Amino acid sequence: MANKPGRPGAVRKNRKGPKAGTGGHGRKALEGKGPTPKAEDREYHPAGKRKAAAERAAARSGNQKAPAARPPRRPKAGDESEVISGRNSVVEALRARIPATALYIAVRIEMDDRVREAIALAGHRNIPLLEVTRPELDRLAGEDAVHQGIALKIPPYEYAHPLELLDQIEDRGEIPLLVAVDGLTDPRNLGAVIRSIAAFGGQGVIVPQRRSVGLTAAAWKTSAGAAARIPVAMASNLTNTLKSLKERGLFIVGLDAGGDTLLPGLQLATGPLVVVVGSEGKGLSRLVTDTCDAVVSIPITADTESLNAGIAASVALYEIAKLRAEDAAAG
Repeated sequence: MANKPGRPGAVRKNRKGPKAGTGGHGRKALEGKGPTPKAEDREYHPAGKRKAAAERAAARSGNQKAPAARPPRRPKAGDESEVISGRNSVVEALRARIPATALYIAVRIEMDDRVREAIALAGHRNIPLLEVTRPELDRLAGEDAVHQGIALKIPPYEYAHPLELLDQIEDRGEIPLLVAVDGLTDPRNLGAVIRSIAAFGGQGVIVPQRRSVGLTAAAWKTSAGAAARIPVAMASNLTNTLKSLKERGLFIVGLDAGGDTLLPGLQLATGPLVVVVGSEGKGLSRLVTDTCDAVVSIPITADTESLNAGIAASVALYEIAKLRAEDAAAG
């Protein structure tokens, strides 16, 4: 049947002339990307990584300069707050108006006058009161702490300057009696020293900035609240600080088992004095010993090798207090 003229789509129309070329893209696609590289030449393949590591090792062994190591990242600063535990320590800290951020009370705590006073003082100063379980209080106070159901969170201790501490003592018209600790590392010994200073008329303690314990929560606890009344100064260099105190007229007396002088009858006791207590194991360091005006020992029986730092300081301060009282009575 013949096609009708004017019928759409009935006639195939062919273009004449050359077709537009692809520029060879089709041929290149058919050729592909070439052969697959060897495993050791591929950067992210395990074999390639081993090859790169071997080349770096060879470069270092050939005295070539290795890439500079990235400096270690500084750890983020943690919470430096301290937790004071125990009823006496907490009450003394609150009485002294030491800055505090929270008072923790154990659930179903047995109330006594100290707990009631702590709650009242905290409420008066708008310190948050938090009731916690005993396991939580154990965690806050530390495994070895006897918290007695109460704890106080305080910011890091602000140490005094040794010479400023001396200025305050002299402004009050008192005869200085300070204790410096040389390399003391046990916080309980430091707490015992502070307690003895408070008991026998001392006015402060000096701790070195390095290689010595500071006023931690354990020291607070052992001091039985005396740390709230006795200022603690920090010396950047203990030997230089002792020399500065000597220039201000204070005598430096070191405690050591091998001292040249026995403590009873110490002639320097009635004057302005710094008693230096050594570390638990090594005693006084050589530089501190050379700085002392006198090195004294406490007479003990031959069966006892030595006294720890806290007890030695207590005996020495008692003897000094007794000699000062006798001198005052005689005068």
